[in-house]
Amino acid sequence: MISVIIPAYNEEGFIGETLQLMLQSDVPAPKVAGAQPDIPSGAPPVEVIVVANGCRDATVAEAQELTGAFLERGWALKVLALPTGSKTLALNAGSAAARYPKQIFVDADIHVSPGLFAALDRALDRPEPCYASGRPRIRRAQSWLSHRYAQFWQRLPFMATGVPGCGLYAVNAAGRARWTQIPEVTADDIFVRSHFSPEERTAVPDTYSWPIAEGLVRLVRVRRRQNQGLTELSIACPGLHVAGERTAPDGLRKLELLVSDPVGFAVYAGVALLVRTPVFANRRRWERGRGDD
Repeated sequence: MISVIIPAYNEEGFIGETLQLMLQSDVPAPKVAGAQPDIPSGAPPVEVIVVANGCRDATVAEAQELTGAFLERGWALKVLALPTGSKTLALNAGSAAARYPKQIFVDADIHVSPGLFAALDRALDRPEPCYASGRPRIRRAQSWLSHRYAQFWQRLPFMATGVPGCGLYAVNAAGRARWTQIPEVTADDIFVRSHFSPEERTAVPDTYSWPIAEGLVRLVRVRRRQNQGLTELSIACPGLHVAGERTAPDGLRKLELLVSDPVGFAVYAGVALLVRTPVFANRRRWERGRGDD
């Protein structure tokens, strides 16, 4: 049994498809009778909580339209509406409202594969702390530049062989007990992941996908926001240790990537260099790389 928490800020046109794909998920395996005495008999195996925060569009209505479909599936769908636009506030509120100790946190534009939730449920089914995620995939970009950037990014060791949890991560009860509230930072995924050693992280083979920012300007702004999130995290949580984490490849791997994909290497490196300049200055703290930003 799992609770799925989806923070949603102005996700009209995205949240409906995200929820519909979740409805196609495999059902987590039923637990042995009496194994979870605090959960009543007949409780839904999957609970999805959409936490709309500060939305000025039809996000809430679009999500609520699928309430009947969730009931037909035997699952639960809750839609909470918060007045303040804050992803971390939404994550914390959704986690507090969840009925199950296994919790999956999912961005509102993520598409899950059918087997992912069941696989994560199995991976989290242990007493010791566990952090889990699927294999991330980036959906085909419309622009040539974004497509080449995404292809190269997915080949970096951190993405290809690690457990990055970009846009989707899950924890069990012992893992969730390691923090009380996610602080007001844009790097919520890094905050959570940093509470687990590499040995405590599990990657399941099932995939999930998300859209990448389209075009050079949006790529630079989103990448800069990601870097700023690390700075925010170091200030908000100076004692937090990013456990055994290397996101940049070593020299030999960089050379291999350069030789195998010189164009992708140039695109990726070019964006990284522009991030360090005032060019294409970010217009707001939370850049999503969309046309509505």
